[in-house]
Amino acid sequence: MNQTLLIELLTEELPPKALEKLAASFAQTIGDELKRMQFAPADAEATVYASPRRLAVQLANVAALQPDQKITRKGPAVAAGLKDGQPTPALAGFARSCGVEVSALSTMSDGKQDVYAYESVKQGQPLAAVLADVVALALKKLPAPKLMRWGSLDVQFVRPVHGLIMLHGDAVVPGEVLGLQSGQRTRGHRFLSEGEVTVANADAYARTLHESGKVVASFDARRELIRHKLTEAAARLNATIAAPEALFDEVTGLVEWPVVLEAGFEAEFLRVPQECLILTMQQNQKYFPLLDASGKLMNRFLLVSNLETADPSFIVGGNERVLRARLSDAKFFFEQDQKARLDSRLPRLANVVYHNKIGSLLERVERLQSIAGAIAHELGADAALAARAAYLAKADLVSDMVGEFPELQGVMGMYYAQHDGEHAEVAAAVEGHYHPRFAGDTLPEGKIATAVALADKLETIVGIWGIGLIPTGDKDPFALRRAALGVVRMALEADLDLKALLNIVVAAFPAGKLSAAVADEVFGFMMDRLKNFLAADYKGDEIDAVLAQAPSRLAEVRAVLSAVAAFKALPEAAALAAANKRVKNILKKAEGEVGAVNPALLSEAAEQALFAAVEQLAPQVDGKFAARDFAAALTQLASLRAPVDAFFDGVMVMADDVAVRNNRIALLARLAGLFNRVADISLLAE
Repeated sequence: MNQTLLIELLTEELPPKALEKLAASFAQTIGDELKRMQFAPADAEATVYASPRRLAVQLANVAALQPDQKITRKGPAVAAGLKDGQPTPALAGFARSCGVEVSALSTMSDGKQDVYAYESVKQGQPLAAVLADVVALALKKLPAPKLMRWGSLDVQFVRPVHGLIMLHGDAVVPGEVLGLQSGQRTRGHRFLSEGEVTVANADAYARTLHESGKVVASFDARRELIRHKLTEAAARLNATIAAPEALFDEVTGLVEWPVVLEAGFEAEFLRVPQECLILTMQQNQKYFPLLDASGKLMNRFLLVSNLETADPSFIVGGNERVLRARLSDAKFFFEQDQKARLDSRLPRLANVVYHNKIGSLLERVERLQSIAGAIAHELGADAALAARAAYLAKADLVSDMVGEFPELQGVMGMYYAQHDGEHAEVAAAVEGHYHPRFAGDTLPEGKIATAVALADKLETIVGIWGIGLIPTGDKDPFALRRAALGVVRMALEADLDLKALLNIVVAAFPAGKLSAAVADEVFGFMMDRLKNFLAADYKGDEIDAVLAQAPSRLAEVRAVLSAVAAFKALPEAAALAAANKRVKNILKKAEGEVGAVNPALLSEAAEQALFAAVEQLAPQVDGKFAARDFAAALTQLASLRAPVDAFFDGVMVMADDVAVRNNRIALLARLAGLFNRVADISLLAE
């Protein structure tokens, strides 16, 4: 009889950040194995449960007895099974391995030939015979790098395990896992539940824990309950919650019976930059900061307790005392840092090694100054301001506040620069130059910040790549891919020559420090990142056609892609793409340097017509290209289909006369060059 199967491990408190992944892996392996062994149908639904003290899974429609399995073993080919009417050693050995005589074997086709075969039926096993092994396998596959032992048992798990439920319907499935015998009893909330909780039926697991154990067993349900209660509490205060999704997940992994409480801190702490206060509340205490209607931090916050009491004042007071100590530290660091100007910290960077092959952090700052100034000049911005911003950009790394909270690098530098009276754009660039910090992050605002951000990321990529530390596979310890994607995103928005920027960066390093080919190699690396970035919005062949031209000014790439997509939709596009592919192959085989077309050697009407069409169209295409009207340029080129088709239908390119042959190759090179002004159209051919 098919019934719901429940498996639960009762543990000590599990790592909250890993809880959801542990539960998902646990349920996935158990479900996959039981489906593979045909205890459960392929579409059986699994319900995952995870709380700080338990991992559990419910799987619907599980059989108590595995169905019998028909097993077919294939042996030697029929054609080679007998010799002189007697079984060959291979056939006899196959029969022995099956435990039967040769006469008991049948024959079948394996799709290529007829072979001997033996069919048998393997009797299905009861669920109790395999379930403990399935659970043990699921535990071995958990993504948990650190395991521990407890008591006198020679077993290991993420945390000590105190109970095991294996329940099929209302019947216990006997078995042993991690030294524990299965049963149907568990424990509820550590403080709010009294004694053991008996789960009468596998389907009643979540309800039983909720009613008798004060536990919301479902991770998803508990997270949404926390979110709902926090939102309601914030609304009562006319506030919004400042919290990343990861904080909701972590807090969900810390509590089994969430209770949202309101608390506060002294308003005097609000003189400290709110980023510091928010970070310490979120990171250290797992609290939920509150923002007012203008986005300013309030001196009220919300916390999620794992205890429900008639008088929560002791819980609130205790949390407020702990937070007060944290905020006092932040206030002290902030006030101490402000006693010294930001630029006075620069000499200390000489003692911080950036990389032993390319010098100290102070030497890096000096490179950033020259690079940022040069990029600002290209952007039409104030080079002196960009150089000043680059000079100050890393100074806060040796401040007390950033030493305590590394995540605030740049943010604190901005506040300290403002306090020192630095130019507003300089202060903004100290923070903005770290952007974009991750995929989807905002770009730096303003040309000064953009110049410093490009300098910072390009200097990192060129320097690290240039000393041979190139990303390989999934290994990228210096996050060069992320930095390159940031450069690509900024370059797409700014009218800058990427190759020129790379040359500027290479020149900022001492001679001989970097590999000779670093600029070309990094440019290719950037093109790969650009291709990946554009793949979400454009088709692969369109991207390949545009990037084949190695565009150095990325600001035009999207316009060219749109033009190529429009050209591809024209009725002439497929034939012209195929013709260009043919031209490309011919030019690859051409020997020597391709010269200019000699009109006097054009003897065939079709080649004369093509030459005339190309010469007539070239100035128009060049004009459209110069005006950056790429769509119009490609549309005009579509008119060449008829003369191109006529040329390939009526003209033998590889003529016996060398001069005629070379002249026709030169004509094709002229044609290809005209098309390739915009993109490599040959790559659009199917």
